[in-house]
Amino acid sequence: MRSADASRIAFFSSKRYDQEMFEPLAQASKLHIDFKEPRLDQTTAPLAAGAKHVCVFVNDEVNTSVVEQLASLGVEHIALRCAGYNNVDIESCRAAGIRVSHVPTYSPEAVAEHAMALILTLNRKMHKAYNRVKEGNFALQGLLGFTMHGKTIGIIGTGNIGKAFVRIALGFGCKVLCFDPYPDPSIISPNCQYVELSELFAKSDIISLHCPLMPQTQHIINTDSIAQMKPGVMVINTSRGGLIDTAALIKGLKSKHIGFVGLDVYEMESELFFRDRSCEVIQDDLFQRLSTFHNVLITGHQGFFTIEAVTEIANTTLANILNLNQGQPVAARFL
Repeated sequence: MRSADASRIAFFSSKRYDQEMFEPLAQASKLHIDFKEPRLDQTTAPLAAGAKHVCVFVNDEVNTSVVEQLASLGVEHIALRCAGYNNVDIESCRAAGIRVSHVPTYSPEAVAEHAMALILTLNRKMHKAYNRVKEGNFALQGLLGFTMHGKTIGIIGTGNIGKAFVRIALGFGCKVLCFDPYPDPSIISPNCQYVELSELFAKSDIISLHCPLMPQTQHIINTDSIAQMKPGVMVINTSRGGLIDTAALIKGLKSKHIGFVGLDVYEMESELFFRDRSCEVIQDDLFQRLSTFHNVLITGHQGFFTIEAVTEIANTTLANILNLNQGQPVAARFL
């Protein structure tokens, strides 16, 4: 095993905004960050040579092969700068003696607000109205929406983001149905109740996903679950792309059983998101088909992207690294 520098961080999937946020904090903490634009995978893992810490994001690939390579390079810590860790083989990391940390909470309101922004934009067709007015077209035909007040919103997953979204939905005067294997009694009220998943599917006008991606939730939105939903249902996903079977979603749109779709994540986004591909021919046929629907709105995994959230992510990620260097525990931030 090679020796690794405890002050050095191999920072994968780096963007300019990452550098602007992390670099001043790292310098103040006497940490050295090697910003690397490629995402971490089997081919790029050797770029971590010499670093004790590897910092990764949502679409970096940390499978068994990558973990073994990192361990051989002397890496002792994988620091996720996000909450979800479905892209990391935790058991392989344990076997290799590599610690894994994440950012369990960072402005959950940021993602919850983005979910509501998708709902409002789809419903009131803000994106279409904006383009029309820019062209001098003030006609209202085709812009008809519905009143949110009194609608039923189904929320799958009531962690920090899900609970933030509950508060927003209740503020709009909606009835809220929740599903989570671990109910939180603090959010139960006359207008917010936990129900079985089948009841949530059957009764919700809008369904918003806020659960982690794991084997139990992989393709939780599929052909069978879509068949249980109300005709014209709106489906929103700001969590992880793998929660939705994209082919089933397209079928639901084509049959008009699904009325609206708002996505900030996509099942195969690792090959697309966080890069400028405006001058490329996108090879993903499912994504291309999905983007042709007039009632589908896709954003490029920007739900987390607020000043407050990014600041908290940077502070927590570097605090995890410093605490590991100093041998200090960091409660739930370490997996």
